Amino acid sequence: MKPFTALLGAAAGTHAADQMALATLPLTATLVLGAGPDLLGLLVAAQSAAWLLVSLPAGTWIDRMPRRRMLIVALALGLTASLVAVAAAATGYVVLLGLAAIAGASGTVVYVLTSVSLLPSLVAPGDLPRSNARLELARAVVSLAAPFVAGLLAQHLSPTWGYALAALGAALALLCVLALPQGAAPTTGAERPTVASAIRVGTAFVLRNELLRGISLCAIFWNFAFFALLAIWAPLALGPLGLDPAQMGLAQSTYGAGLILGALMAPFCARRLPPFVTLIFGPAVSVLAASLFLAAPSGNGFSLAAAGYFLVGFGPMLWLICQTTVRQLVTPSPLMGRVNATVQTAIYGVRPLGALAGGFVAAQAGLHAALLMIAAAFALSTLVIVLSPLARMRVLPKSATGEAQA
Repeated sequence: MKPFTALLGAAAGTHAADQMALATLPLTATLVLGAGPDLLGLLVAAQSAAWLLVSLPAGTWIDRMPRRRMLIVALALGLTASLVAVAAAATGYVVLLGLAAIAGASGTVVYVLTSVSLLPSLVAPGDLPRSNARLELARAVVSLAAPFVAGLLAQHLSPTWGYALAALGAALALLCVLALPQGAAPTTGAERPTVASAIRVGTAFVLRNELLRGISLCAIFWNFAFFALLAIWAPLALGPLGLDPAQMGLAQSTYGAGLILGALMAPFCARRLPPFVTLIFGPAVSVLAASLFLAAPSGNGFSLAAAGYFLVGFGPMLWLICQTTVRQLVTPSPLMGRVNATVQTAIYGVRPLGALAGGFVAAQAGLHAALLMIAAAFALSTLVIVLSPLARMRVLPKSATGEAQA
């Protein structure tokens, strides 16, 4: 099996496991454990907390250890977490379910950071947009299916069956990673800086680079809004919108359809459009999506929510592929793991805060107030791009060739 093919297969399995766990958690919490918006927000936050707790040290390990080994560790952790989640749901032990969510998400963190850092060594710089699009397409396909499958399982069997499918996805991904060739550690040498010092180097590089800084700020606001939406989606769908679990999953699965179309169109957009168009369009279309969610309770709830999820998938997928390529091009190889970790912390680390805020605002002020907060955060993510140098980027930057202090 060719290395990129193995990496592509591992991406499909990993994201299948991650998306099934993501879709299964709120259903399990709501239907099995009887959780309300506040407890549901805590559980979604626990699932997201790994990006805050694990990303930065993981970036240092990725720059020091063989990346194939890091992928194996990540997938083994995800497999174990899915099995623990089944036991937690069966016993009704909420704390254990939260711990399983953190562990599974930690495996996803390490996998994503490692694969993004590994890709530039497998393909030429000119092939990065297409290769990133193919990897994201694998994620998009399973994102389309996972919520619907989780909803069907919840309605006809039990929500916990979703965790069994997540375990299967992690196992298949692990088999693909084992097909990758053995590789040496990215950096060698007897003397290495401490983990804290190494993290500071990567963080300083991101803060100094105006392109990476703009990407990170945009992502902070966008992910805050998106995970606030996820935290209130089950109460919104099963309450004011009047959907059953299968309809709830089907509406959310249009997010995956948007991701698929975005991933398919990304190579075309990279060839025909200047990067700034894609970088502005992604967050801007999310503002339109938020307005559809606001209108859903007083209109055709299913159709408006499905359209909103589609837009939230389509535009941001184009943005994600473009910004990932920019990030890979401007980052020197010795810093790849740490820089990716710093940016990913900004992108995903804010998710627990968004989930907590969504659950808290919904519980205290109502679902409409939470949706207004989500719309405002999407608008801020667009404003950040418009005011940054990314809004003037007409061509992709050249690949970094200089070495950085490790």
